Amino acid sequence: MEAIMYHPQSPELKEASPHGTQSFPCAFYQTQMSGHGFMVKHHWHKEAEILYFPGGNFRMEINMEAFDIRSECFYFINPGELHSVRAASTEVVQEYAVVFHPELLCSPFYDTVQPQLTQPLQNGQLHFPRSIEKEHPAFPRLRTIFLNIAEAFSHCSSPETLTTETEHFHLTSLRASGTVSVELADQLTIKASLLQFFALMSRYQLFSRTEKTDDHRVETIKTAITYIREHYQEKIYIRDLASLIGLNEQYFCRFFKQATHMTPMQYIQNYRLQMACQMLAETRASVTEISHACGLGSSSYFGKVFREYMNCTPGEYRQKTEHK
Repeated sequence: MEAIMYHPQSPELKEASPHGTQSFPCAFYQTQMSGHGFMVKHHWHKEAEILYFPGGNFRMEINMEAFDIRSECFYFINPGELHSVRAASTEVVQEYAVVFHPELLCSPFYDTVQPQLTQPLQNGQLHFPRSIEKEHPAFPRLRTIFLNIAEAFSHCSSPETLTTETEHFHLTSLRASGTVSVELADQLTIKASLLQFFALMSRYQLFSRTEKTDDHRVETIKTAITYIREHYQEKIYIRDLASLIGLNEQYFCRFFKQATHMTPMQYIQNYRLQMACQMLAETRASVTEISHACGLGSSSYFGKVFREYMNCTPGEYRQKTEHK
């Protein structure tokens, strides 16, 4: 199958910024990577997500359960599920994701879609299947519908131009934003395609109804990650994170690394640098101002760790984003 290629863009973790707009809460992402490592770090969001893997080797983690991906397939993320994607080979691999709020599919009239699909999806009473493999009879049509959505997003005349680009990693975000909108015809195509996608899944009885149960381990990690993202501009102590969730420091550090494959300090540093990338691309603040705003201290230290993270200086990164 021919791959869909777009120009690299947005660096931030998805839940750190809105997916689309308030009036059209839907976004499309492509991630490409060569070599082992995280393509999408642990995060969660209130939206649902459809991921398409055209091939390659991946390790998908959802609510601390690991899934090895070795062939073409779809994976699904229900609202609120903690998840990450890692490349598991040295070859260049890609994954594509549509992230949307279920209310996007609602009608002004209270039809059967709301009580039987969107509301149960949002409150956890209805779940997507974990995955759909290419051998499933519905797969070819689902893939065609998914590619129609990708094509509609590709029509954005000037998609957002925040860029994460290193020697091994590219992240593309094609989405509506405060300054970029998806044309009416493309919005209609996207909504109609999502409805077609779910109609086909419903016909094959791929949704499942279940009582919502919270995994204490997942909620614990989400609590720690939420604290980091709300306080990354400040000095964060491991003892405060451990105390927040009622664990001693040693056990908390082991638990956090087991769940995210990073130490708490590595996660904090990564998130601060991602926010710095966003500020470099979106604002005219000086490097010193950004360094302090992101909790990274002096500009000299910021420059050192930024170069290690992005293989370029903050100034070079800003120049790259200005020319996208």
